[in-house]
Amino acid sequence: MLRCMRTIKKTLIQNSINTLSLFSGAGGLDIGAIQAGAKIIWANDMMKDACDSYSTNIGEHIYQGDINSYISSLGQYKGNIDLVIGGPPCQGFSIAGKMDEDDERSKLIWSYVKVLETVMPKAFIMENVKALGTLERWSSIRCKLLNKIQALGYSVNFCILNASDYDVPQARERIFVIGFKGNNFANPNLEVMLQPYKRKAKTVRESLKVLDKAGTGNNISTCNAKITLTNNPVLRKSAYAGMLFNGLGRPLKLDGYSATLPASMGGNKTPIIDEQALYCNSRPWVEAYHERLQNDITIAQKEVVPNFLRRLTIDEARIIQTFPLEYRFLGSQSSQYTQIGNAVPCNLAKAVCSMVIDVLKGHSPIIYSGLFN
Repeated sequence: MLRCMRTIKKTLIQNSINTLSLFSGAGGLDIGAIQAGAKIIWANDMMKDACDSYSTNIGEHIYQGDINSYISSLGQYKGNIDLVIGGPPCQGFSIAGKMDEDDERSKLIWSYVKVLETVMPKAFIMENVKALGTLERWSSIRCKLLNKIQALGYSVNFCILNASDYDVPQARERIFVIGFKGNNFANPNLEVMLQPYKRKAKTVRESLKVLDKAGTGNNISTCNAKITLTNNPVLRKSAYAGMLFNGLGRPLKLDGYSATLPASMGGNKTPIIDEQALYCNSRPWVEAYHERLQNDITIAQKEVVPNFLRRLTIDEARIIQTFPLEYRFLGSQSSQYTQIGNAVPCNLAKAVCSMVIDVLKGHSPIIYSGLFN
């Protein structure tokens, strides 16, 4: 743990890209940014436990509270900031949330824009849920967001990235809105610019090899949320889709990528691990069960969950989100799951921040795809 903290803090001090971090959470985006060369001089989040985790692992430059109460004071940094990063709360835009643009959390994307206007960094990175970039329902919000930022003098665009393309064992899709000061009538071609930073991820099984068995060693914390089978299963082609269990926690496909880890983990929404398949390389129980259901769906009334199925641990979730092994989360177990689920995967953050910082350092050009529209 101390080695992890010292490495992160030493790297942070040595870096030269002055960065502000908004909606920082426990530091997933910031870890990636630091690894890419960012020197984070100010950070902010509302959640006390997340701020405690951040200050313990990264540094004491994080301030807890409503970002809107800090915006005016950030004017002191105008002209001295290279990069602003952050992922405003996404619940209002998420298909897993309220889908309400009037949700107070949805309005925080405009607070992010206000910070850009106040500080005028050379570049920025904003992360949010995929739905903000794809759903027709949010098209007017997207256009308004891009137009407001373009009016500040930035060339800006957005792209949808899958974390599994950037060395994260998780099929987690997110929108990234990225902009560079100047040439504000052109769109940077983000997909082309990010292509060199892609790296195929390990599978869940390969990733979890660094951990001991659940409840021991470096994987000590376990989740005791009960696993039960639904009496009315919904079958899909894959055993890892549909609804075979009560709650939203589904088994992880060990030889593939995890589904998106939600911030609501800790109860029956926590993904399920098959220990026998993980440690003994046996066929996953859920695949055999899925086959039996296809032949006779009424067996769901009689089946019992085997004792080698359990919930994903905090340390396993940490690894799937690509936090350093020694990274320490503070707060209750529920709070720690929330902090991990809310985070931008560190390796994805590193890739995106590396691209932007390479541009800022003059190592890579901005590639444009056309005029802003």
